[in-house]
Amino acid sequence: MAKAKRLCTLLIRLLAFGATLSATIVMATSHETTSVFNLSFKVKYTDTPSFKYFVIANAIGSVYGLLVFFLPAESLLWRLVVALDVVFTMLLTSSISAALAIAYVGKKGNSHAGWLPICGQVPDYCDHVTGALVSGFTGVIIYMGLLLYSIHTILNPLPVKA
Repeated sequence: MAKAKRLCTLLIRLLAFGATLSATIVMATSHETTSVFNLSFKVKYTDTPSFKYFVIANAIGSVYGLLVFFLPAESLLWRLVVALDVVFTMLLTSSISAALAIAYVGKKGNSHAGWLPICGQVPDYCDHVTGALVSGFTGVIIYMGLLLYSIHTILNPLPVKA
């Protein structure tokens, strides 16, 4: 039974690692050059602090997910992992929220602030960002499930009576 729980935890962590790593890679490779009225401009994720935060948070989440793979099953550090799962879930949640807000402004604009939508001029960039956000949101959902599973298995809040 313990091996099945360990295998399930590793599988979920592998999914979380894959989602955060793919979000990092897709967002980090998002760039496009276009010209409007004979003016050429290049858009990339580093132009927006929220997208930089998203990439950094997902990269940190990926590294954390990779490091946890090498933690021995008998280690008492698994109780610390539960606390770190909370921290990284909140980090990823805040980064996806910030990136989604900026992506929405890029897609729809903001007439009150005078910001025009840019996705009509740089559709490939917007598609890359959308893919990264979908992957990042998947990573957040997996980390939330992982957190609940970790709390259940590591802390065992409801012990089974014999």
